[in-house]
Amino acid sequence: MVAPLLYLTAFGWGLGRSVQLQSGTYLDFIVPGIMALNSMNIGFHSIISVHAERVYHKSLEEYLISPIDPKSFLTGKILGAVLKGLISSVIIILTALIFGANLTLSAELFFVLALNTVIFAEVGFYAAMRLATYEEMAQVNTYILLPMSFMCGTFFSTATLPEGLRFFINCLPLTHASQLLRSLTVGGSILFDSLLILAIFAALGFFLSLKALKKCQED
Repeated sequence: MVAPLLYLTAFGWGLGRSVQLQSGTYLDFIVPGIMALNSMNIGFHSIISVHAERVYHKSLEEYLISPIDPKSFLTGKILGAVLKGLISSVIIILTALIFGANLTLSAELFFVLALNTVIFAEVGFYAAMRLATYEEMAQVNTYILLPMSFMCGTFFSTATLPEGLRFFINCLPLTHASQLLRSLTVGGSILFDSLLILAIFAALGFFLSLKALKKCQED
């Protein structure tokens, strides 16, 4: 929770007071991006402990030889990450309201937060099943999550990016999560195209994660 609170303070209160928007404040603009960013990080980091269980502690083998269905094991891990993601999101929302943000809360908003957490929990699980060392896991954070944190519409609109880069950024799930949350927090309608893209990412992530788990079970 330290990083999101620092973002709220530095960008929302500090930089935000000098940024003028046509509608609302920069704090209102940045809070949905921080929520998307936080749910991404919580989803990924809540589940990468499976990597240590597989590589270092060897405790994953106990699950693999037990009568637990692989789908149930994977689903349980993902739902655990979602619970953590929603709890931290509520804390961010409450903090943002204290900071003076104007947010419209809805069931759809929390559904998008949960869906975004699912996607990156699956990224973390797949990486945990496929990568051999802790250093390789750290590279996922450095080369995938970190660039997405700043480029996917969390702190500024992707409309200002060059066309080629904008096309690539618009293919990433965090961009659509940010757009959905930003629309919902101002009382706008849900963006069904973005929601469909997130659903596809979630379904694909579950399929690949389950396949990687079964491969680990066979080995």
